[in-house]
Amino acid sequence: MSENLENKAVEATEEVKTQVVVHEEFDWDAYEAGKTAAEVKDKELEAMYDNTLSALQEKEVVDGNVIAMNKREVVVNIGYKSDGIVSLNEFRYNPELTVGDEVEVYVESLEDKKGQLVLSHKKARSLRSWDRVNAALENDEIIKGFIKCRTKGGMIVDVFGIEAFLPGSQIDVKPIRDYDIYVGKTMEFKVVKINHEFRNVVVSHKALIEAELEQQKKEIISKLEKGQVLEGTVKNITSYGVFIDLGGVDGLIHITDLSWGRVNHPSEIVELDQKINVVILDFDDDKKRIALGLKQLTAHPWDQLDTELKVGDRVKGKVVVMADYGAFVEIAPGVEGLIHVSEMSWSQHLRSAQDFMKVGDEVEAQILTLDRDERKMSLGIKQLKNDPWAQIEEKYSVGTKHSAKVRNFTNFGVFVEIEEGVDGLIHISDLSWTKKIKHPSEFTSIGAEIEVVVLDIDKDNRRLSLGHKQLEENPWDVFETIFTVDSVHEGTVIDIFDKGAVIALPYGVEGFATPRHLVKEDGTQVIVDEKLEFKVIEFSKSAKRIILSHSRVFEDVKRAEDRAKKSAAAKTAKKGMQHVKDNLEKTTLGDITDLAALKSQMEEDEKGEN
Repeated sequence: MSENLENKAVEATEEVKTQVVVHEEFDWDAYEAGKTAAEVKDKELEAMYDNTLSALQEKEVVDGNVIAMNKREVVVNIGYKSDGIVSLNEFRYNPELTVGDEVEVYVESLEDKKGQLVLSHKKARSLRSWDRVNAALENDEIIKGFIKCRTKGGMIVDVFGIEAFLPGSQIDVKPIRDYDIYVGKTMEFKVVKINHEFRNVVVSHKALIEAELEQQKKEIISKLEKGQVLEGTVKNITSYGVFIDLGGVDGLIHITDLSWGRVNHPSEIVELDQKINVVILDFDDDKKRIALGLKQLTAHPWDQLDTELKVGDRVKGKVVVMADYGAFVEIAPGVEGLIHVSEMSWSQHLRSAQDFMKVGDEVEAQILTLDRDERKMSLGIKQLKNDPWAQIEEKYSVGTKHSAKVRNFTNFGVFVEIEEGVDGLIHISDLSWTKKIKHPSEFTSIGAEIEVVVLDIDKDNRRLSLGHKQLEENPWDVFETIFTVDSVHEGTVIDIFDKGAVIALPYGVEGFATPRHLVKEDGTQVIVDEKLEFKVIEFSKSAKRIILSHSRVFEDVKRAEDRAKKSAAAKTAKKGMQHVKDNLEKTTLGDITDLAALKSQMEEDEKGEN
């Protein structure tokens, strides 16, 4: 048993020796450290594999190749033991990305928890973007950018991962009407401005096409001639005209050159982006301002007007313009006639044209004047009605009564209209028999109906003289018998002014009293609304005037009483004288003296009575 064990030990020893001889490169240090030969071999193979890969570090930017793509991700090979996956959203600015393209990526991590290489294209662009943007500005380089969204005044563009501003005026050479159509598009740009302090970048797409357009513009301008017909595109429409793009050169069609007819707004004739033929009317020396015409491509409507049309003919048309003095009526496109306000009605009363018609009305009128050379026409609509003054004597003869409407006032009377075209004047003195009217507005109002009598007809001046008070008999014929001089009547003070007072008397008549005749018996002045007795001191039927006095009422009574007293005293004195005469023969010297004194007294009394 022991021999067998010894023999086996010897064999094992020999085997070990044999192995030591065969494996001369055996790693005894690893063996002593407890590592097996297999583990050592794996380490060697891993070291050899690592030597075939590029040396990478985290947090750096490297270039890689796109080896695969799908709708969500892009697989990028950067020469590492594993490939990285980048979200397709990070390449949104470059929709033309394909397999095989070289892209830059930022190494986020060589190995995440899943053993995956983590890359970012967005961060790589951002790290290099500022240098690239500055280089693009310095070298006048054309770059690509992705329009992310709209903002106030323009668009936000992703350029190298930087949000740059694209002003609305820099999107295109023509005005932009819909900014939203550019959102999500990738376009070419030029960097036009960088603010280093705030790290703001401004880009322009317009700058790319301006150079090309400038060359086209020079070619077009060099060939411009007056009268030349060109095709253009409606670029912009304003209230005063239309801007036309002639292929890099802009021209203006003024609103008056769009159509021979009336145009309220250019949008009635053209629309945006419409292609039209235009004729060159004029341009400045530098050919920077080009005047274009559209209506000039067609014959003038006046040249095509019916040659049989003449004065007196009736025409129909549409009111296109209104003014206070009249209305312009278009009887054919580009052919207009003026209906003056005086030709709208037979009435002589001043009115506005808007009282008769408005824009858009279809009217029929008669041609009053026609000048084909001057291209002018005047029309009338009142001529389509009978002239009321043709038979005025028969319809409104003197003495006839009618109802009229008050149209206007003057200081001297009232203008009324009996019917359209038939006006008349009521003089202020013909409004009332009894009232003193200072202004017609005290008697009636504008628009009111008033009864009138025709007093006179002035056919040449188309005016009637009318009266209102003549509807009644003249009451002054009766007043003459009532308000006789010295007659006394009760009156009411209705108005007091510097020169006197107006007194209301019975029967609706008024009288006048001066201040000296308004003093009452107690010495005070009369007041408004006070009722007193007044004596007539003057009556004038022709002037329709009654002069009154309150003071005379009590003054005359007093005078009468004084005269009666003096008369009685005189009679007594005369009786005494007769008695003296009868006894004269018997008178003594003393009696004579008394008689002389009595005589003197009687003479003084007689003087006083006179």
